[in-house]
Amino acid sequence: MTHIDAGAELDPVHPAPLPAPVANGGLSAAEVAERVARGAVNDVPVRSSRSFGEIVRANVFTRFNAIIGVLWLVMLFVAPFQDSLFGYVIIANTGIGIIQEWRAKQTLDSLAVIGEAKPTVRRDGEAIAVSTSEIVLDDLIEIGPGDKAVVDGVCVEADGLEIDESLLTGEADPVVKQPGDPVMSGSFVVAGGGAFQATKVGREAYAAQLAEEASRFTLVHSELRTGISTILKYVTWMMIPAAIGLVITQLVVKSHDVKESIARTVGGIVPMVPEGLVLLTSVAFAIGVIRLGRKQCLVQELPAIEGLARIDTVCLDKTGTLTEGGMDVTELRALGGSDETYVRKVLGALGESDPRPNASLQAIIDAYPDAEDWRCTESLPFSSARKYSGASFSEGNGEASTWLLGAPDVLLGAEDPALAETERLNEQGLRVLLLARVTGNLDDPEVARGASAAALVVLEQRLRPDAADTLRYFAEQDVRAKVISGDNAVSVGAVAGKLGLTGTAVDARTLPSDKDGMADSLDEGTVFGRVTPQQKRDMVGALQSHGHTVAMTGDGVNDVLALKDADIGVSMGSGSEATRAVAQIVLLNNSFATLPDVVAEGRRVIGNITRVATLFLVKTVYSVLLAVLVVCWRVEYPFLPRHLTLLSTLTIGIPAFFLALAPNKERAKPHFVRRVMRYSIPGGLVAGVATFVTYLIARHYYTGEGSLDAETSVATLTLFLISMWVLAIIARPYTWWRVVLVASMGAGFLLVLAVPWLQDFFALKLVGLTMPWIAVGISVVAAAALEVTWTWVDRRFPA
Repeated sequence: MTHIDAGAELDPVHPAPLPAPVANGGLSAAEVAERVARGAVNDVPVRSSRSFGEIVRANVFTRFNAIIGVLWLVMLFVAPFQDSLFGYVIIANTGIGIIQEWRAKQTLDSLAVIGEAKPTVRRDGEAIAVSTSEIVLDDLIEIGPGDKAVVDGVCVEADGLEIDESLLTGEADPVVKQPGDPVMSGSFVVAGGGAFQATKVGREAYAAQLAEEASRFTLVHSELRTGISTILKYVTWMMIPAAIGLVITQLVVKSHDVKESIARTVGGIVPMVPEGLVLLTSVAFAIGVIRLGRKQCLVQELPAIEGLARIDTVCLDKTGTLTEGGMDVTELRALGGSDETYVRKVLGALGESDPRPNASLQAIIDAYPDAEDWRCTESLPFSSARKYSGASFSEGNGEASTWLLGAPDVLLGAEDPALAETERLNEQGLRVLLLARVTGNLDDPEVARGASAAALVVLEQRLRPDAADTLRYFAEQDVRAKVISGDNAVSVGAVAGKLGLTGTAVDARTLPSDKDGMADSLDEGTVFGRVTPQQKRDMVGALQSHGHTVAMTGDGVNDVLALKDADIGVSMGSGSEATRAVAQIVLLNNSFATLPDVVAEGRRVIGNITRVATLFLVKTVYSVLLAVLVVCWRVEYPFLPRHLTLLSTLTIGIPAFFLALAPNKERAKPHFVRRVMRYSIPGGLVAGVATFVTYLIARHYYTGEGSLDAETSVATLTLFLISMWVLAIIARPYTWWRVVLVASMGAGFLLVLAVPWLQDFFALKLVGLTMPWIAVGISVVAAAALEVTWTWVDRRFPA
């Protein structure tokens, strides 16, 4: 069968001048080499991740590393080695952060190569797939449904070509392209096919695309990242006056040895810095990326892991998500006395008329061979918005006919008897297409009016074997699933029912157009059919207007707008290039069953960081409070840096690392800063006051030479016991390994108290029995106060 190329000649209605003409076969190898030699190649920046140098700079040159680094250098000159340990801890932390982010970068880069789009270009008369970076100026690039224009160009061939430019211009309706029309990078094909010649490549096209997207495109919002930045800002402002007061008190008011005064001043300033919090957040995200990478899941924006942890609604496109992409023709029912043999010829010709068939048409192509003596004179590619495709033919006997293939309830009137039969088939979860003959021209918007039904094509969809388990997981995790499809509502409802999703199927054409009314309908319903691409986008917005955090999954070009507007967009690896470009997460293995792993990873990261942030900030609060109390009472600061290094390592550093990487299935809750501070502030106040009370009592109890060391030791004991109780609370609910973790930290402190050389190294020696037992008693009271205070906070200030 022959097929007329709609782009064989330039359309005189669109006289826009083409660039220097290129043969239909595209550039030759010599022409490509010449352009590469002069740099006319599409060398756009790699999107996937930061360079190694940027990773090192981001981890090394931080505000707190600068503060800690200066204090460390001071301590190296004025104090023993053990008082400088905190500096080595920072070096180790920074190294861990760099290594983990580098590993995550390598994972991302390797996955990005796997999932990279390969545009089709014509060279030396052949169509070949090349990477985006290998496109050169004047390349002829073929495009079809779902393809994204990766460079700027001019259309040279068009066969019903419709391009969506809404991500660039905001214009909702697809634009019909004719030869000579411009094609903008960043736009994508929604129907038809064609070819365009590259006119701007590399940074020229990239800059144009970036300028367009800059005002409309933003990274996924990370409440975790924003919250930690906010906390660190406030910590900095608290540190400054506390540190100044401490310096004045220790160096001026107290006339002690200068070196020891400096050491105790630094000992007061260093613990104010929550130096490990940013590191642990980066490590948790990086390890999340690596874990998901092993499951063939490409996270294109790191905070998307966090975003999925917060979702309460997931919108699923049926085709390619709940069902596998392929279909099978199970039955052909001739209508109105049509000859079945003739109908088979029509279907074979329709299949041959579309060079880029969708899944439904591919099933028809597989079932019905092409009629060699039929010639396609005009074609109308399938569009998700109109729900049908069509073609005009010159038949073998010289007669002409025009046919449409699409949704029966769109092509036929409401009273047509064929709809009753369609309904019965849909109720079985089967997909039904109508073949209808029309008399009008395909370019007429009302071409379907008066369509004469010729046959029903019954297609069976292949359910994904893992879809039911995945939907069950979402139900157990209190995440509501909404099936949103362009197919018949009854058919979609039957498929959803087979997978365990209950609820009445709703025809989206009956939904209210206003946002509030649509949101109410979406809250009540579960399955929606006959949804247009624009409606999918509106549905996402309506759900968000009711406070829902929405994830959208999809693989087709009709899902692009909704994916872009959803809080988290998830695309299948086999999906269209356009969907992969706008999605934050790409499932390269095309497995819907990977989603629970992604959600679980997000919950693990954000839930655990919320836990460990409390540990770090309790330390910050009690450190600032102790500095203020020391200034007000004009006494020596009770600790040397070595004491707080030991406490931080045993009660925060080591346990926080394990807690941050532990499983956690709790759904992420909003208001990160409030949730963390409502525990950290009372916890830090209780710890600081109890420690200072112990210190003041010890100052009256101990006298003579060595009294300051004895006072420091009992104050350290009090602070350790209270910090251990904070850790014990944070580690709940207990599992065997959490109990072992807490117990081993306590054993580590007992080891320091029991081994003489460790006593000397950390300057910790409990003198007598009375004062240590008083310290234990104060710690018990403080622990009880912590339990009561945090229980009260939970009730008074629920998260």
